[in-house]
Formats: sequence, structure tokens, C-alpha cells
Amino acid sequence: MTIEPLQFDVDNAEPLYAQLFHYLKELILKGDLPFGEKLPPIRTFAKTLGVNNVTVINAYKQLEISGYVTSKQGSGFYVSKQAAAKAPILSQSPSSKISHFIDFASASPHPAIFPTETFKQYLVEVIDRDKGFAFGYQESNGFLPLREIVGKFLNETYHINASASHIQIVSGAQQGLDIIAKSLLHAGDSVVTENPTYNGALEVFKSRGCRIVPVSLSNEGINLIELEKKVKICKPKIIYVMTKYQNPTTICYSRETLLGLLDLARRYNFYILEEDSMYELNYGTEIVPSLKALDLEDRVIYLKSFSKLLMPGLRMGFLITPAPLLDDFTKMKQTTDISSSGLMQRALELYFSKGKWHEHIHYMQEIYRGKYEYMLNRLEPLKAYGIQFEKPDGGLCFWLRLPQRLSAERLYEACYKNGVLITPSSIFFSHLDHLKDKYIRLSFAACSIDDIQKGTAVLESCIK
Repeated sequence: MTIEPLQFDVDNAEPLYAQLFHYLKELILKGDLPFGEKLPPIRTFAKTLGVNNVTVINAYKQLEISGYVTSKQGSGFYVSKQAAAKAPILSQSPSSKISHFIDFASASPHPAIFPTETFKQYLVEVIDRDKGFAFGYQESNGFLPLREIVGKFLNETYHINASASHIQIVSGAQQGLDIIAKSLLHAGDSVVTENPTYNGALEVFKSRGCRIVPVSLSNEGINLIELEKKVKICKPKIIYVMTKYQNPTTICYSRETLLGLLDLARRYNFYILEEDSMYELNYGTEIVPSLKALDLEDRVIYLKSFSKLLMPGLRMGFLITPAPLLDDFTKMKQTTDISSSGLMQRALELYFSKGKWHEHIHYMQEIYRGKYEYMLNRLEPLKAYGIQFEKPDGGLCFWLRLPQRLSAERLYEACYKNGVLITPSSIFFSHLDHLKDKYIRLSFAACSIDDIQKGTAVLESCIK
């Protein structure tokens, strides 16, 4: 079937792929694209529309995520047989019986954008090449070729100099946090954290019997004056920070704050644990280097997971470990699970060595940039109700401050009753705080353009 070319509105804040998504969705719902119909080939359609291939790919992927089309490997995209059944559900009002929750709480990507076919090829290639060795135990610090290529990738992409001997492969960031805590911390030790911060890290530190010492954040990063005062008193072994699109506030540290933090680490003799899962998700602004890239005295433990950018179930990440801690971290990893999955490590090594990582990152940036811009556009009208937020220019979330009269917990309950999941700020604060009930975090990671449109409408209705 020939589809009438769409006339894009270039002055519209809605990204081109979102405009194409809505156009095709309407054709499907009206029956102009019958169920089972094949969508036009990507390259041909992009040329007809006068856009690049990525615009068409993103629109098709959003249709797939929303259930309007299905993809067939090597064949293309087809209008879903279930689309007719889905249409009434998607058009229900928030007060109708809820059969589908719009998830602004999850920061994990939707499974439809996972590179499953490519990764499957590499899994098969590894098994054919390595036979039973692919299923054997690896070195506790990780498969050497993977550590070597990660080191090369860090040097080229992040300007971080890290040899393979200092890289420890871990089963996701959460295990990395656990290994660090078990190796370095004991009951009664102090750990300084940003306030607010990632609740999963707080739980790990608390499980060791540690005292959590929160330090407030500004738009430049952690408050260095407050930090130094507390460091003098509590003498922490570790300060835990997220310097790029911090969870949950979306703040990025300034270079001055990073250098000031390293100076404090040198003067007061503590380690800094830098967790970084969002560096690549930058939507156009010049980005400041990571803390580890500026670390000249081996004070920074660098933790990175591939969950947010590749596939959460891969359970793969790595640590860059300062020399004095190498032996303890390796022993703790061995005690925890001997080694991370050998098969997954070998497949990931192929994924990197064949250049697929950079290709995938570019794809993810385009997918997320479109969602980010669309959600930003949808959130702007909320400022009329006293909602405040900073434009993060990257990451997967927005951090909204509520007006004085509005409770985050009550807003969460209202949204939940109307089929939308949001995250109230209470879980991110380690202590009683006057701001604990004043923010919500909204993530667009698992949402389609349709979800963002409907979910923000529900949010506005609940705020009213």
C-alpha cells in the first residue's frame, strides 16, 4: 500500500519521529493501514519523506513498543493483529478501569529497543568458537579480552586511562556496590552521600551497619563547603557520588566541583566512589569529563553498568579500582559468585570489538533524545501550577519540585489510581528532610510517545 507522504511541522516542538509515529498510528486506528499490512521499507520511506533513516526507525520502534506493529527479522514491520483490540484500551479515560499502567517510575529501557538479534548472533558465534569453554569459570576479575577492550573504549571515549589489570568485571552496578561495601566498610563507618541519592546504594551501605552522612546538592554538584565540614567530623572512608545526570536530581557536576572534590579526597584521605551509567545520554550540550578522567592520584573508584544503555538482564558492568584496593576487590568478587557469566562476557567482548557498541549508543541517543524533547514540551505547561524543574539536557529523567501545598506521596497515590506510575521523592532521602515530600521523579525510559502524551495529561489532571 502507498502511504500519502506526511507534511512535517518543522516549527512544532514535537520531534519528527514522534510526528510520524502519530500519523501512522492514526492511519492504523482508522483502518487505512489494515491489520497485517507491511509498512514501507525504512530507506525507501525515509527518502520519500525527506528525512534520515533514524527518524523512520524510531517511529517504527515506537509503534512496536505501543503494540501497533510487530517486527519480523529480515522482513520488516507489519501492522499488528492485536492493534484493534488495543485501540479501545488506549483511548480510555484515566477514570476507566485500568488495564495498562503508564510507567514513569522505571529508568530501564523498553525491551523492544534491546539489540536482541545482534546479541543473539554473537552468543551463537561465541559458542561455535569457544565450545564448552564459553560456559566455564572466568578469572574472578573478568574475561581478559573484554577487560582489554573496555580499557581501550574508556581511553578513546572518556579519556580515562585504565589498564586491564585495574578493571574488574561485575554482575551489574548493584553487585559492584556490594563488593565495594563488603571490602571497605564495617559497622560504624561513615559513608557520605549526596542528598537525595539512589536508594539502592543507601540500602547496601546500611546493610553493612554504616552511618549515612547526607550532603546537599546545588546545580554545580555536591556542596563542597558542607562536605568539608562533615568530613572533618565523621572521617568517611568513601564518598558516593553520581556526577553525570545524578539520580534522581539530573544534576551534572561542574569541573570546578569535580576538582574541589578531588582536592578534598587528597587532603582528608578518603576514596570517592563515582557511579556513571548516563554519560553517553547527552542531548547536545558539551559535557564535562568524568571525575575519574581528572583523577591523577588514584582516589576514584569508577563504577559503570551497561543496564541503562544495553539490556538490564545482561547483568554486566565494571569497576576501575585504585591499586591499593585491587586484591581485596578481587577476593570479594571471588567470594561472592566466583566470576560473572563467561558466555555473556565473551559475547559482550565481540559486541565491542565489532563496533556495535558505538552504533547502538548512537541509536539509543536518537531514541531517547526524541522522548526527552517530547516530554520536556509536555511538562512545560505544568509550570502554571507552580511546578519547577531544571532542563537536564541528558539522562532519562526529570526532577520536578512541587508547590508548597502539594504532597509528593498524595500525588503518587492520585496518579496510581488513574493508571500512571511516578516516583515520589521520599525514597531518595536518607534522613528526615523538609524536602522529602516535595519532589517527584519522572522517567521516560520505558515509555512510548503515546504513553508520554497520555501520562502527562493524567499528571496534569491530578495536579489540578
